[in-house]
Amino acid sequence: DTEYIYSTYILERAESAGVLIVNRPQGLRDMNEKVYTAWFPQCCAPTLITRDMGEMAAFLREQRRIVCKPLHGMGGRSIFVLGEGDPNARVVFETLTDHGQRFALVQRYIPDIVESGDARVLLVDGEPVPYALARIPSAQDHRGNLAAGATGVPRPLNDRDRWLSREIGPALAAKGMLFVGLDVIGGFVTEINVTSPTGIRELDKQCGTRIGELLIAAVERHLAARPRRANLAAAAGG
Repeated sequence: DTEYIYSTYILERAESAGVLIVNRPQGLRDMNEKVYTAWFPQCCAPTLITRDMGEMAAFLREQRRIVCKPLHGMGGRSIFVLGEGDPNARVVFETLTDHGQRFALVQRYIPDIVESGDARVLLVDGEPVPYALARIPSAQDHRGNLAAGATGVPRPLNDRDRWLSREIGPALAAKGMLFVGLDVIGGFVTEINVTSPTGIRELDKQCGTRIGELLIAAVERHLAARPRRANLAAAAGG
């Protein structure tokens, strides 16, 4: 989406004039929500990003059941589950890669999603909120997305969630990503959401958290730590 990229350029100009942008424009450009998991391989299930349909087919044979998704989708759109020998595999690969012209992601299917769901772990300035929102797929669908009919069930973070947060959170905070959502299935991070992490309202309502207040407090800390910019004063003076 070139309009999205252009928007980050405009926001970056505001940032250079001293405005605190949450999240940082450069981070929004650099951190594709599917691809950026590759920077933390210790946290992820076996994953392949490619536009080579032969490599996809080989990955399916190796893993026996996989999830296939485009790199820029959201809300569960165009996500497929394939089993070994599925006659639809070739057409799915063709569709997602536009016959080998676009990169797509294939990942080992994690069966835990059926019972424990796709958990959203929210990070505020690198620190995890104490509860995750587990999105349990409906009986008629494989996708753990609220927009695709999944049910949101809050649960306390477990030890694995906290370990994943320690592995990933500080690195993202150091890049100016103050509000991030990790998607966790079966103890593996499948996506790192930096554009519009959801789950706040559900967790606040059911767990009594005040995630918005945590984020505003983080913003205020960052503002207090920044020197006042001379060009902001000049702009205020006309």
